[in-house]
Amino acid sequence: MLLHAGTIFLSAFLLFLVQPIIAKQILPWFGGAAAVWATCLVFFQSVLLFGYAYADWTTRFLAPRRQAWLHLALLAASLLTLPIIPDAGWKPGGTGGGEPTLLILGLLGATIGLAYFLLSTTSPLVQAWFWQRFRHAVPYRLFALSNFASLLALLSYPVLVEPFLPLAVQSWMWSGAYAVFALLCAATALVSTRGAATTAAPAAAADPAENVPPFGDRLLWIALSAMGSCLLLAVTNHLTQNIASIPFLWVVPLSLYLVTFILCFDHPRWYRRGVFLALAALLLPAMAWYSDSLDLWTAAPLYAAGLFVCCMFCHGELTLLKPGPQHLTTFYLMISVGGAVGALLVGIAAPKLLSGYYELGIALTACALLLFSRTLSGRWWLAGGALAVVAATATLAAISIGEYLSDTRVILRNFYGVVRTRDFPEPVPFRVMYHGAINHGGQLLDAAYRGRPSSYFGPTSGYGRAFASLPDAPRRVGVIGLGPGAIAAYARTGDVFRFYEIDPQVAAVAIKEFTFLSDSPARMDIILGDGRLSLEREPDQHYDLLAIDAFSGDSIPMHLLTREAMATYVRHLKPEGVIVFQATNRFVDISPVVERLAAEFGLTAVLVTDWPDNIDGASYWLSSTDQIIVTRNARFLAAEPIQSVAEPLPPNADFRVWTDDFYNLFRILK
Repeated sequence: MLLHAGTIFLSAFLLFLVQPIIAKQILPWFGGAAAVWATCLVFFQSVLLFGYAYADWTTRFLAPRRQAWLHLALLAASLLTLPIIPDAGWKPGGTGGGEPTLLILGLLGATIGLAYFLLSTTSPLVQAWFWQRFRHAVPYRLFALSNFASLLALLSYPVLVEPFLPLAVQSWMWSGAYAVFALLCAATALVSTRGAATTAAPAAAADPAENVPPFGDRLLWIALSAMGSCLLLAVTNHLTQNIASIPFLWVVPLSLYLVTFILCFDHPRWYRRGVFLALAALLLPAMAWYSDSLDLWTAAPLYAAGLFVCCMFCHGELTLLKPGPQHLTTFYLMISVGGAVGALLVGIAAPKLLSGYYELGIALTACALLLFSRTLSGRWWLAGGALAVVAATATLAAISIGEYLSDTRVILRNFYGVVRTRDFPEPVPFRVMYHGAINHGGQLLDAAYRGRPSSYFGPTSGYGRAFASLPDAPRRVGVIGLGPGAIAAYARTGDVFRFYEIDPQVAAVAIKEFTFLSDSPARMDIILGDGRLSLEREPDQHYDLLAIDAFSGDSIPMHLLTREAMATYVRHLKPEGVIVFQATNRFVDISPVVERLAAEFGLTAVLVTDWPDNIDGASYWLSSTDQIIVTRNARFLAAEPIQSVAEPLPPNADFRVWTDDFYNLFRILK
């Protein structure tokens, strides 16, 4: 018993610990986009499906000893793939900023594919071995143990692993623990099959036909599992698009999802059907109503509670439908099918088929329909109430989507997110570009004003003051993050502005919907691809000013704030050049990160905060901003536009310099 439980516990712990480790390693290679995690979840759920299918197939058609020897051979082969450090050859090369989904899936398969597959097989396979050896014991509580270990791994990562261990150390330690697991699993296989028959004799084959789960039940297993998976990814996408794509925000929704599995499969007492049906009926419409909310402290608790309750409903209903232990591998296989289907719908299909972020509203409506279907066998008033919940959720989701699309001119979606433009006719016509739900800059449309700096780039912003303080000679300017191209309002004849943009659709919209680039007297270059990777490949550009202004929604790609990134920036600067970091953010304060980076390279960092006058809407096209200026040029910092408003960033020797191998968002949350 202890050997089986220990094997399951260690396998589940490693299965979920590897997820943030590997995702964080590859995140900088793909622009820090929130969709990287969604793509990783598609891989994890899909391989989990293959693992459960393998467990089901081997227990049905292979004799116990053959199961054991096959598994031992695969375990030995998986040890040859260690350590789990991605090969740099998978890093995107060249330019183009294309769709990286297949590249990410291939990278994950080559790096952790076989090991992750074998970890995925362990829980159902060892439970089947346990049932074969101890038929008097019911193995379903081992599934709860498996999910508890998974939860422990997820919670320990942002608290005990990420803040203290570099990524390389994390990978090597995980690889060592996996080798221990391989030995433990091999021992479990040999002990479980000792003295077993040499021919396959699947337990299910001897069951009466009426004990075989009907096809309808199997479809329900898939639907309930898929619903939980859809909600997990939809809620996670909403959080990571608008805050930051970092392990902490990946872990919270996934942990809530796992807690529901633990509770529901541990004991029937945890799933009080009437309570959770009522809570889901209240929270589904509320989540639909707030689906476009940018108030983190209202939306995040609501979505966390809603995700927990809805997953308790889905997984609680699963436990009510679970078959006898002789069918457990089939049951787990159907659950994994549902998990993979849900992940594929949100992670792959939605960006291809939906022009905007509609999947959350669709998933909430689908969950309400599932809730209604599960009440049809009860009293009429219960089904009637559930039908009202469906109507309310669908209506509120439609209203939210309608408001999202109100006055929208163009809307495009790809791997990197949703870009749309919207016109505001009064008091002066103004066009805005949105990435996700966040304003990324705009342009006055009147011909007399359209060259005026706007949004985050007004004359009194850090950018405006920096350009006013540069020498009059022709300037070379690099910009990571294009947006509508509003910073080009500062370009003059003889200047060169070089934009680095990872998202091709942003470049297309900037050219089609805005005239900053086409009206400029300077030379305008657009380099498609991740800005940092592009700069790493290029010869020294000798920039007078380098702007770091790359955002996805309201999140900041963390790989642009590391020692290695800063070294690249400094290499491309003239000796007296200037770096300007866009620090405007509702949720994180990057000031201590930038201050430490500046100190590391012998530079000075100052903060410029701008609150434009907005009397009677006279300057509504200007936004309040925070920008950090970094330079060694004392004369530049002494210029009146800078010196009069700049605040030196206080030194913080206790704050650890961020690197590609180490960064921690906890310390900079507002």
